[in-house]
Amino acid sequence: MVFSIDKPLDGQTVLVTGASGGIGAAIVERLALEGARPIIHYCQDEDGAEALLARIGGNGVVLQSDLSHSDGPCTLWENAVASAGRIHGVVNNAGIRTEVPIETSSAAWKAAWQKAFQVNFFAAADICREALLHFRTEGGGRIVNMASRSGQRGAAPDVLHYGAAKAAMINLTKSIAHSFGREGATAVCIAPGFVRTEMATSLIAEKGKLETMGDIPIGDMAEPAEVAELVAFVLRYGQDSLNGATIDVNGGSYVR
Repeated sequence: MVFSIDKPLDGQTVLVTGASGGIGAAIVERLALEGARPIIHYCQDEDGAEALLARIGGNGVVLQSDLSHSDGPCTLWENAVASAGRIHGVVNNAGIRTEVPIETSSAAWKAAWQKAFQVNFFAAADICREALLHFRTEGGGRIVNMASRSGQRGAAPDVLHYGAAKAAMINLTKSIAHSFGREGATAVCIAPGFVRTEMATSLIAEKGKLETMGDIPIGDMAEPAEVAELVAFVLRYGQDSLNGATIDVNGGSYVR
């Protein structure tokens, strides 16, 4: 595959879920900078998605889908293929983080776990399946699954469901890499710690900077642009041997 040094993702169409803000928006902007044509998925923030499309010069597609519904992921994929044709890469970035202490009611506990797994894992698994079938007939492709530090080292007491779903995401990535690499479909997982997003800022406001970032040796959280740059690098044509890797972006707060 021949590509431009200045535009290493030239010719790639990449679906990014949860792309209207935060890490997802940073990923879209970086992919566009490196020559890719992003498919920008959003759930509720249509204005944010459209503004993002304008910032990258309109070279992309905006699609809405609610991934908390069981049919949302497959509908998104069908619309993405209908809009773009060949898809070369997928970034499963969409996710939610809610708190549910063990003292809560059984009904609330189960509902929180169901929703966390639907959005953070089941939706990604459905999109991975669709992508693998697409890659099988279209000449291969790459999946980047966004996990979390908590999926590796464990999660705080009130977010057990979040950590468990992200751990499942890491295992799914490894299984895809092992099972489908020979077919030209590769998968890589990125596991950030705290990233400077609206969610992280709210957490700092609630719990304080020391409690939130006290165990990060470099003394600060990652910027969305750092994660986005790494995602773009992983999607480059020449990075096949990263297949199956889980890449940590946590400032040294979890070292394995």
